Amino acid sequence: MEKQKANILRFKEMKQQGKKITMVTTYDFGMMSQVDKTDIDMILVGDSAANTMMGYDGTVQIDLDTMLVFCKAVANAAKHTFMVADMPFMTYEIGPEQAMLNAGRMIREGRADALKLEGGERIANTVAALVKAGIPVMGHIGLTPQSAAQLGGFKVQGKSLQSAKQIVKDALALEQAGAFAIVLEAIPSPVAKIITESVHVPTIGIGAGYNCDGQVLVIHDLLGLFDRYTPKFVKRYANLGEDMQKALNTYASEVRDGVFPDEEHSFSMSQDLVEQLTTELHDDGIL
Repeated sequence: MEKQKANILRFKEMKQQGKKITMVTTYDFGMMSQVDKTDIDMILVGDSAANTMMGYDGTVQIDLDTMLVFCKAVANAAKHTFMVADMPFMTYEIGPEQAMLNAGRMIREGRADALKLEGGERIANTVAALVKAGIPVMGHIGLTPQSAAQLGGFKVQGKSLQSAKQIVKDALALEQAGAFAIVLEAIPSPVAKIITESVHVPTIGIGAGYNCDGQVLVIHDLLGLFDRYTPKFVKRYANLGEDMQKALNTYASEVRDGVFPDEEHSFSMSQDLVEQLTTELHDDGIL
């Protein structure tokens, strides 16, 4: 049976039915082609491409045009999987008008099904404006990588009473603004539980414990393809990085030893034609 693409109404139903939502972050056609054949419900074209695909230490370096390149590549393979895309740093912070123009490009050119914005109360008006324009919006609170410098680095958020209260208020503001789901990143599990039980939209956790309505991980982390650093909340389900290194070293060895390519991986030509070609090349003075 062919996989059916989910939608925002289905995700709300899943929360009501207690069914967990699965989500991974991916950035290119090849990887998405494999994800699209699996049971994953939703994918995120994340601005974390700045880290995993471009080698930056943070996410603020990636711009809108670059994000659109990744979005287009993923969209070409996301035939059966709901696709969310990150709005990059400084494409929506100035206000609703700026956000509307940039969001329009991500929906029209990037072919995203929905967009994700970082921030709570401070961007609620922008979220509301996008939703009113017919653009599905996913919120993102807790550790927000685009503003990590302001938060003191990539640290767990919501550990103090005041901080935890603000995150809860942020979640409620996003729901009120019309967000169809909210990512909770790097916050204590009890805080995530309070939020999940307080809002009617799904919560998607990443480092927020098991009480969320769903989970998201970066595909490079869960497959063992990114080893610059490994957050505590990441569980590795494969070691493809090691497998790739082994395969590449074997390939290099076979090339150097003359093992590859062999007859099986070469194109042949009849011996008569080879002799005729050689003769004519000599007769014509080419060789």
